[in-house]
Amino acid sequence: MSPKGDRVLLASYDALPGIEDVAAPFERLAGLRVDAQRYAERRIRMYEGLQLVDVASGETTTVDLPEGIRMGPPSWSPDGKHIAFTRWDDDGLRLWVVETATGTASQLADVRINDILTQGFAWLPGGGGLLLLSVPADAGAPPQRPRRPVGPGVSDTAGEKATNRTYQDLLQNPYDEALFEHAVTVQLMEVELAGGTPRAVGTPSMVASVDPAPSGDYLLVEHLRRPFSYAVPYYRFPLRTEVWDRGAKVVRTVADLDLAEEIPIGGVRQGPRRVQWHPQQPHTLVWAEALDDGDPKKEAEHRDRLMQHAAPFADVPKILVKVEHRLSEISWTQTPDQFLVSDYDRDRRWTRTIVHDAAGHRTLVDRSVRDAYADPGRPVYALRPDGTYVIPVKDGSISMSGNGATPAGYRPFLQRMSLEDGETTRVFESGEGEYASFVEFSAGEELLVWRESKTSPPNLYVQDSSGDRRALTEFADPHPQLTGIDKRILKYKRKDGVELSGTLYLPPGYQDGERLPLVVWAYPIEFNDKDTAGQVRASDNRFTRLRSTSPLMFLTQGYAVLDGAAMPVVGDPETMNDSFLEQINDSAAAAIDAVVELGVADRSRVGVAGHSYGAFMTANLLANSDLFRAGIARSGAYNRTLTPFGFQSERRTLWEAPQAYMKVSPLFSAHRLKEPILLIHGEDDANSGTYPLQSKRLFHALKGNGGTARLVMLPHESHGYRSRESVLHVLAESFRWFDTHVKNAEPAKDVAPAG
Repeated sequence: MSPKGDRVLLASYDALPGIEDVAAPFERLAGLRVDAQRYAERRIRMYEGLQLVDVASGETTTVDLPEGIRMGPPSWSPDGKHIAFTRWDDDGLRLWVVETATGTASQLADVRINDILTQGFAWLPGGGGLLLLSVPADAGAPPQRPRRPVGPGVSDTAGEKATNRTYQDLLQNPYDEALFEHAVTVQLMEVELAGGTPRAVGTPSMVASVDPAPSGDYLLVEHLRRPFSYAVPYYRFPLRTEVWDRGAKVVRTVADLDLAEEIPIGGVRQGPRRVQWHPQQPHTLVWAEALDDGDPKKEAEHRDRLMQHAAPFADVPKILVKVEHRLSEISWTQTPDQFLVSDYDRDRRWTRTIVHDAAGHRTLVDRSVRDAYADPGRPVYALRPDGTYVIPVKDGSISMSGNGATPAGYRPFLQRMSLEDGETTRVFESGEGEYASFVEFSAGEELLVWRESKTSPPNLYVQDSSGDRRALTEFADPHPQLTGIDKRILKYKRKDGVELSGTLYLPPGYQDGERLPLVVWAYPIEFNDKDTAGQVRASDNRFTRLRSTSPLMFLTQGYAVLDGAAMPVVGDPETMNDSFLEQINDSAAAAIDAVVELGVADRSRVGVAGHSYGAFMTANLLANSDLFRAGIARSGAYNRTLTPFGFQSERRTLWEAPQAYMKVSPLFSAHRLKEPILLIHGEDDANSGTYPLQSKRLFHALKGNGGTARLVMLPHESHGYRSRESVLHVLAESFRWFDTHVKNAEPAKDVAPAG
């Protein structure tokens, strides 16, 4: 939605690019994947078209763009008169601007843009110009990889603890360092929409972010600096945060942080962090500082404090407020000196939101982060002409939009929350038999709603105060031949009393009483208590869209699918994984029992599948139960000793809980994993912890122990699979695997009743 609420921008993209796009060369630098020749972030999916829809008339204007254009994410100007985006050309990125009144687009300046660390540009207050992060004119060619090593890679440790995750794509040697510095060094430039020559601002440096003050008089600039690290990603490199005037003179150094290789797991960096402009003031800074050395295990009366400092920065910074638990969010209303602070209690997995203003402070929200039923939603923000975001206040209340989890499924809502006492009043709620969610307010304070149902694909509607709706889009059903898919929320109970649920899908043409092969797709989630673990987090009123490698694709092959089968792991956050295997086994048993008792599934033909942590779950279920005939595990981690400083929500290290790490590692149970398992992994997986080696080693272990397995390594793919060729191959492999080992498998003599 435009800032004025008068237009909607629709941006289309290529959902399944070709393998040649995915296979394009890139560099792995400091946790980033970089197209060094273009000075660009590696991007596989590109935007290809833009349309503007007038909210009042419903008239659609297709933006006039060159044929075959490839674009980065578009961005509205603060005044809503223009949209900016980067165009990808063979020799780099250029900035283009759309006039929203006419739908015409043109290149703004012949300047190569660098978007490796940022979007590549930032709107100036008022929307009359932009800051560009450009490739320096004298940058020269990227450093060439030496034909022979310049020396060994050397790392040292000398007594300091650095419990880092198993990050990928880190710097490895001096050549990587030189290439990284070359790739991320930019020249800030200012350019007016009205024309004129772009003006250089300052000198080239490794700019990590730039943000104009609401007044437009200052710039907040973050720079990376040396020394770099071979152990952590770029965002933990030394960082200097400065305030510049418009002539690029440094008027305030807010932070000068050293390399941060020793942040405790679950902790934060010491020193000023989350530095930002105060949106209610012309040029006042706000930031957070840890009061517990950034360590969540240290005892502290307050873990954070919020600071503020106003230009010209001649006095000392002031403490705005101290925060009891870790700061998770700060947001500002349109009322002067009124703001909301949300914190997070790691021990209880608890969150609070407190409003601060002239009258004092009051708690508005106080709940478990896992309590979906009590979630009041998120505030609705407005973009102002100076480029800042604030929460509009009307009659002492703000608007909150949420998913609306209920025992019957999601019922999205918009409600008003009183800033006096936190009381809420519903303004809008999804109706029966539909899934309708609030998007934004129009210029006339009507609601823009995204609406769908079991048989109707999602479309945008304008809804007035009486509830009448008017369609803004007419997206057609992409696969009408599958409209007959039946789905329902299935509720059942684990033997320890935990309530569970999942969404059961039945293929078109299903006849009551027919026993089908069943695919169970799941992903474990941790909870502190049974009540929140049993809450329903799904909707049976959403349109069923079959896409990419979704498990719902099995519906086309005659399977029933239990999607999102709840696999809660309940207990003390410090030790809950001690019972991980027992809890996922009991959850899987309850799921199978429920579908079998419904008369839908054939107990002897059930397969289990999952992605990432769900793949880890899949391998464990096959190794430690007799519930399933076969499994499919995609992009998983199977040896937790290779993620020794924690995984998922595990807080202990390998050396603190060695038996727990080995117990939950399918690699150590490979001799018991006798059911057939299909392992799929992207060769270029960038996700922390799920190195491709994980799948290779599990396959090697299964082969050595006489298991039945197939390993599929997808060239050039990362943690998820993007190219058309890879997606189709994954589907073909998956269908063939379950057809062979589940649907058409020989009757099993030893399949035990799940319960």
